[in-house]
Amino acid sequence: MEARGAGSAIERTTDSCVGREDFGKLSYGCEHYRRRCKIRAPCCDRIFTCRHCHNEAANASSNPKDRHDIVRHDVNRVICAVCDTEQQVSNLCSNCGVKFGEYFCDICKFYDDDVTKEQFHCDNCGICRVGGRDNYFHCLKCG
Repeated sequence: MEARGAGSAIERTTDSCVGREDFGKLSYGCEHYRRRCKIRAPCCDRIFTCRHCHNEAANASSNPKDRHDIVRHDVNRVICAVCDTEQQVSNLCSNCGVKFGEYFCDICKFYDDDVTKEQFHCDNCGICRVGGRDNYFHCLKCG
């Protein structure tokens, strides 16, 4: 277990050039996303780093009745990866002030520190996309 007392990395951050919101940026996450929070899956009440991690684990179950995908829009609880505080969906930890992701979509409950992907929320699709809004065309006829 990590010590969080005097002189810890968390406390030293306030004295450095890194702001509290940026602590741990690109240092947390999974193979799918860099982010500083985990999600509590409302469907099974288990904690995962992202929806892909959830879906991979849930669909690897030997019991077909346990297999399922998370509905991204239904996520309503997140856990700070820095201080382990569980809280309502937001982009800042209510306990330690860390920003969960440089990109945050409150509709999709999506967080990502790697903004080089140029994420954006497409209202017509109802999900977040990558590649930049200016480079994306959503055909209203095709869907």
